[in-house]
Amino acid sequence: MAISEAFQNSATIGVTEWFLASNSGTKTDQTTDGIFQLVIDCNAVANGDEFRVRLYERISSAGTTRIAEEWVIANLPSSPLWFTPAVILMHGWEFSLQKILGTDRAIPWSIRQVA
Repeated sequence: MAISEAFQNSATIGVTEWFLASNSGTKTDQTTDGIFQLVIDCNAVANGDEFRVRLYERISSAGTTRIAEEWVIANLPSSPLWFTPAVILMHGWEFSLQKILGTDRAIPWSIRQVA
């Protein structure tokens, strides 16, 4: 199985939910099947900042996209990388990042794929 970087970018994350694979404030469901893992570079995140990470997925191709998992990034040590678990995604998925507390931050990310 090949490992690749399906999506990679950086954005200033604020109170508007930012959809990472779409690289937009508007969600576009991704339909490529595979095992995916999100990696976030939290070097710019400071104490007191909180960011919410969401994973969206559909249970079937005709289904409704729903929040499948949600995490909060807060009070991290300096220069950390943050990883989601690797997940099998198929029918319509997306990762998002949103500031809950603190200052807007420029945050790079990478969505890696095994397919």
